[in-house]
Amino acid sequence: MNNLPAFFAANPWVLALIALWTIPWKGVALWKAARNEHTGWFVAILILNTLGILEIIYIFFFSRKRGAMANVPSSAPMNMPTNIPATPPAEAPVEKPMEMKNPEESANIEGIAAPTEKIDEPPISR
Repeated sequence: MNNLPAFFAANPWVLALIALWTIPWKGVALWKAARNEHTGWFVAILILNTLGILEIIYIFFFSRKRGAMANVPSSAPMNMPTNIPATPPAEAPVEKPMEMKNPEESANIEGIAAPTEKIDEPPISR
């Protein structure tokens, strides 16, 4: 135990390997504990560093909510919602589109008259 700091100083890759192993397990376990509102587990996983052992135990044995799958029929797919109403909702009435009138009448909205003369555009020079 006295040579542990010297060992990590001589072999920094071991510390990096431990971090690469622990951080993903800790992240997933903290996320699941927070989603399941397991405050005790969240604090324990956050504070204790067990090289991923506590995190793995929580993820595989304690992270599921009790009774979460009790209302799902066995024939329903996992991502299908189970609270779909038996009858579809009534359709909303569809409004008829406005009919096009004479262009002069349709352009005369609130006193704005349609242009009556054609404006000649200058030719494009190349």
